[in-house]
Amino acid sequence: MDRIDRKLLNLMQRDASRTNLAMAEAVGLSASSCLRRVRRLRNTGVIDRIVAIVNPAKTEVKLKAWVTVELEQHGEQKMQQFLRLAAAEEAVAQAYAVTGHVDVVLLLRLRDMADYDALCDRLFRGRTNVARFFTMMVIRDAKDETAIPL
Repeated sequence: MDRIDRKLLNLMQRDASRTNLAMAEAVGLSASSCLRRVRRLRNTGVIDRIVAIVNPAKTEVKLKAWVTVELEQHGEQKMQQFLRLAAAEEAVAQAYAVTGHVDVVLLLRLRDMADYDALCDRLFRGRTNVARFFTMMVIRDAKDETAIPL
């Protein structure tokens, strides 16, 4: 990946809806060269996917929560089992196996507290191998960036 690839990726991370011609002009390439580079970045997996970022305030999904999870039983198989369970939940936007005193960190996107309570029943209570979980409701976003600095 060279300097021009990084410029293209930075442009796309800010606004992937801009035209190929606009991106080509911004980085000093011909439209055909720009298109070839973007295709290569997609084909090699550097660009994972192109998505629209929805403003939660304009939807019914207004609550955001971070949840840390400690598992009762450890080991790769138990971790993978819980991560599959979490990933299957629509409200789980992000799921990470982490180091430290907790095993898993989840980012939830929820409509309301009833959604949260129902998710807790399915994911944290009962036979899901969860020893304990701690939830932090987000009250204000200071920064919510999706771009990776290049």
